[in-house]
Amino acid sequence: MCNYACACSFCHKSGTENHSQWRITIGNAFNSNKYQWLEVDLGERTEITAVATQGRYGSSDWVSSFLLMFSDTGRNWKQYRQEDSIGAFTGNSNADSVVQFKLQQPVFARFLRLLPLDWNPNGRIGLRLEAYGCPYKSDVASFEGSGCLLYRFSPNPTPIRTAKDSISLKFKTLQNSGTLIHTEGQQDRSLTLELHKGTLLLHLRKGKGASTGPESHTVVSLGSLLDDLHWHHVAIERVSGHVNFTVDKSTQQIQVPAELSPFEINEISFGGVQCHGTQMVLSRRNFHGCLENLLWNEVNVNDLAKQRQKVSITGNVTFTCAEPVSVPVTFAGAQSFLQLPGAALQQRDAGGGGVFRTWNRAGLLLTFDLQQQVGSLWLYLSETRVRLQIHKAGRILLDVVTGFGLNDGQWHSVDLTARRGRLTITVDKEESSTAHASPSFPVVSGNNLFFGGCPDSKNNQECRNPFNVFQGCMRHIHVDNNAVDLIKVQQMLIGNYSDLQIDMCGIIDRCSPSHCEHGGRCTQSWSTFHCNCSNTGYSGATCHSSVYEQSCEVYKHKGNTTGLYYIDVDGSGLIKPQLIYCNMTDKTWMVIQHNNTELTKLKASSGINQHLAYFNYSADAEQLGAIITQAEHCEQEVFYHCRKSRLLNTPDGSPFTWWVGRTDEPQTYWGGAVPGSQQCGCGLQGNCIDSDHYCNCDADRKEWYNTITNYDSHSRPESEAAYRVSPLRCHGDKNFWNAAFFNKETSYLHFPTFHGELSADISFLFKTTASSGVFLENLGIKDFIRVELSSPMEVVFSFDVGNGPFEVRVETGGMALNDDRWHRVRAERNVKEASLCVDSFPGTTQKAPADGHIHLQLNSQLFVGGTASRMKGFLGCIRSLQLNGRTLDLEERAKITPGVSPGCPGHCSSYGHLCQNQARCVERYNGFSCDCGLSAYAGPFCQREVSAYFKPGTSVQYTFKEPYELTRNTSTQSQSSSIYSDLTLRGENVSFSFRTTQSPALLLYICSYYREYLAVLLNRNGKKQRDKENTKKKSFLAFLNISMIRSNTPLFSIYFYIYRVNPNLFVLGKVQESGELDPEIARLNSLGFSGCLSVVQFNSITPLKAALLYPNTSPVIVTGPLAESTCGSSSPANTYPAETTHPLSVNAIKSDSALIGGVIAVVIFVILSALAVMVRFLYRRKVTFHSQEPKSIKPEADSPEYPFHSEPTSQNVLSENQKEYFI
Repeated sequence: MCNYACACSFCHKSGTENHSQWRITIGNAFNSNKYQWLEVDLGERTEITAVATQGRYGSSDWVSSFLLMFSDTGRNWKQYRQEDSIGAFTGNSNADSVVQFKLQQPVFARFLRLLPLDWNPNGRIGLRLEAYGCPYKSDVASFEGSGCLLYRFSPNPTPIRTAKDSISLKFKTLQNSGTLIHTEGQQDRSLTLELHKGTLLLHLRKGKGASTGPESHTVVSLGSLLDDLHWHHVAIERVSGHVNFTVDKSTQQIQVPAELSPFEINEISFGGVQCHGTQMVLSRRNFHGCLENLLWNEVNVNDLAKQRQKVSITGNVTFTCAEPVSVPVTFAGAQSFLQLPGAALQQRDAGGGGVFRTWNRAGLLLTFDLQQQVGSLWLYLSETRVRLQIHKAGRILLDVVTGFGLNDGQWHSVDLTARRGRLTITVDKEESSTAHASPSFPVVSGNNLFFGGCPDSKNNQECRNPFNVFQGCMRHIHVDNNAVDLIKVQQMLIGNYSDLQIDMCGIIDRCSPSHCEHGGRCTQSWSTFHCNCSNTGYSGATCHSSVYEQSCEVYKHKGNTTGLYYIDVDGSGLIKPQLIYCNMTDKTWMVIQHNNTELTKLKASSGINQHLAYFNYSADAEQLGAIITQAEHCEQEVFYHCRKSRLLNTPDGSPFTWWVGRTDEPQTYWGGAVPGSQQCGCGLQGNCIDSDHYCNCDADRKEWYNTITNYDSHSRPESEAAYRVSPLRCHGDKNFWNAAFFNKETSYLHFPTFHGELSADISFLFKTTASSGVFLENLGIKDFIRVELSSPMEVVFSFDVGNGPFEVRVETGGMALNDDRWHRVRAERNVKEASLCVDSFPGTTQKAPADGHIHLQLNSQLFVGGTASRMKGFLGCIRSLQLNGRTLDLEERAKITPGVSPGCPGHCSSYGHLCQNQARCVERYNGFSCDCGLSAYAGPFCQREVSAYFKPGTSVQYTFKEPYELTRNTSTQSQSSSIYSDLTLRGENVSFSFRTTQSPALLLYICSYYREYLAVLLNRNGKKQRDKENTKKKSFLAFLNISMIRSNTPLFSIYFYIYRVNPNLFVLGKVQESGELDPEIARLNSLGFSGCLSVVQFNSITPLKAALLYPNTSPVIVTGPLAESTCGSSSPANTYPAETTHPLSVNAIKSDSALIGGVIAVVIFVILSALAVMVRFLYRRKVTFHSQEPKSIKPEADSPEYPFHSEPTSQNVLSENQKEYFI
């Protein structure tokens, strides 16, 4: 059947009994245009599996692209779509070749229609068509909203529990709500399947009525726009403890709650719930439509109903499917409009309207000019509401608004009536959505009414559309209470139209199923969808990429310090981010807290009751498992304190106590013993207090003993016990440092096929000296995905999902990437866009083609460092390669692959800048470390100031080696480098910081082997310094003089250079051996020093750091109270130089023997006067001051003062402007 003239045509059916082939030949149309089609009537509903096309024989006529439609009745057509988005099929490129398409999902229909879109421009529409399929058996039942079928099982006092039950059916309806299935089971358990606003809801419930609690009621939704009068397949399958719920091509698995299992069904009703004699609260109405092939465990319920066997019929149920006549029309594009004739000239009243559905928030519904040149009327959607306006000469004569939320994809009716001077707009036939107006002029339509839009014509003065065009579907259009026959419009018998799809509704729900991942909220318009990723922890067009790092190790190597951070252990995977405490010490520890870290006392037991302890961690079981798997080492201590409380009942008894870990298996080893040994650590080492037992607690003594173990206890009435479980601590990240070195262009690693059909993200770090090379590649039959270094300054991400090759490029603007430093690459491809980021360079994003192919289909192995397409391989290192959040083990595969080596050294070239304050970067196999031995600072990056608060009696005395030993000392150990040093300098560098409210005070004292000394004093500086308000004046003569510091004390940093003094003793605070001190110094020394000293350094020696961190291995004597503090911590962003009044000079070396000093001075003056001038010039002394006003001082997170026992509730705020060294 076709609506244009044919030169010849015939239909022939052939094939076997189970498979048929229909061949149709169509000649050419005399006038080819896009409003023609080919329609085939197969005689009955048939399963269509494939179609094939060919051009007209011996001609230049063929169709190059087309749409495929299907229908049961020859009305209300539905377009066949590939991958839910591709509608057009690629046809022929000549008249002879055959193009066949196997349908991904078979079509069950009687009528098939082919709509040509493009054809040979040098010919006309010509086509030979073959359709392939199989016979289809259909048993239908029709429900009119008042009937139902009740299927009762034979009464059985002991119901048989089956491992699997299933219900399947097909349904079609025009109503958006109604109950399809309701089952009743044992103990008031029920299952209900209802259609609600075009979506199927599956209810699993225990109990009846509104009092059913949420814990006994599970609801799952699936499907959308199911009220389109087309068949939809539904299957519900119970397998053990879960239910598989399928609607069309989407399946969701539901874990059945314990209170709803086991589930034995006594009876099933189809079409409603009245068959059970009760009206359920959740049921809104009975089903109105057709059900096909009702199967319960492969039993055909329709057959039983026809035979009146085990199935009773209530109400009006027939076994034929009588479909209502409904002709929808689709407004798909910007040029779509429908023009209909208006009212007669003598008509005094006007009206119009219809039913529409759309996703857009705005769009023109109806417009026409009013008679008598009154003005123009516009009825349109504005911000999801219906608005009516009448304009004349730019003035708004009337403005009426009603309705709300009309862009939800549901059918909504709108009726406009103008009668006897009263204008009424009604939405959804509801009184609450009705608006009235009483214009002072007649509202009568002119010659034409325009629906959806206006003709695209410069000469068109009758239709003007200042608003958006309407994109959606309409049906039941009426003008002046007369229904419009859209089939006559299609046949060009009435009206006019452009770019419409008549007799079908082409609306698509792009949010069902949703492509928004990780809980992103999907919203849509007619042509696209949008994902709102707010509060998900993920970003991107589909909320695919995590905004958090995967471990504390990664945060550390971005320059972050100790604190709380969100960790997403699997990146874009399914595991949610978790707030975790990161302790950035030399090792980066992840600390996972739980709810029971305090000491817990146990009550005595009679031997029957057990004490069970449960621990709720700040991360769930899946997160904990991923953290432990990813970490290099994890540990958790459990302290068990016992007094006459046996733990393991060793050597031969059954254990009284055990613990259960993440494997859910009871364990009976404790305190360093090996698994399965049923011992404590002392039993393994043979040093238990009682050699007859393998655990101290089993000695059953009255004294208290401690065992570092894991938990749970059970004891006798006279016994006492307590336990404490520490947080779980893990350090290291095996994924972050997992690397491989490719030393040949022909070498590569191969892995299983990468599965990233709808979303694919690839991230890795690389370093190389080569100018180009392929990082990775995976091929399919036609599809592929590849990331490569195309030049020293460009990275390319390319792929093909069936729309042709697609490339995303990032150029570095002249900065070379082959500099043998680590660079980070991140590429992502999803159904909306593709993006590529390299380090911190501006990323590139490209939108995916609209309504194009979306599935990436690969089938070969994944090649890393090389390629299967003979492109140039990669030379260099690849590290931390992750695909969709899963890390590939490059090192393990490299061990067995020629031309590839596991690991990759040379991290200091990229991360060495993180080592601060003269620290030295040290290479490691997996990473690097900062050696703080020559720095007065500590911490993982030597950025933590080592400070201490001194009290008046506190003294730190550092003793230097003898001079002859100094020249022989060549130790280079990192720890002792801050304690011992080869002092062969010809001058000394001294630096420290202090904060105090005391004045005067002795800050620092150095004496030499020659009874010389250097003293740094804090003195009041008299009236001269107080004359200038708010100014701190400093002067140096024999002493360092600084004015009195106010109560809000700044932090002063002091650095000066002095001649070589051969020091013997270095003292901070009070000098204990004060017998030979200068009287002035002795007077100040008697007061002691009260305040803060920080980052004290004498050349490469750090006395304060040695006293605080290495007191047992350093030549330091500490007198009085001394503990490390954060009193010297400062914010480097707010440093200001202290005001000075003159250049500072240090000449603080005084001799106790004036005679010797005079002789030395004369000799130097006579013999080396010229040299002295040069020496004075070359070795001039320098002193600089820096003052700093800290905003606030609070303990560092890794100090003992940090209140870590509290539960984490906040995260360190990372500055948006914080510099990142890699992405």
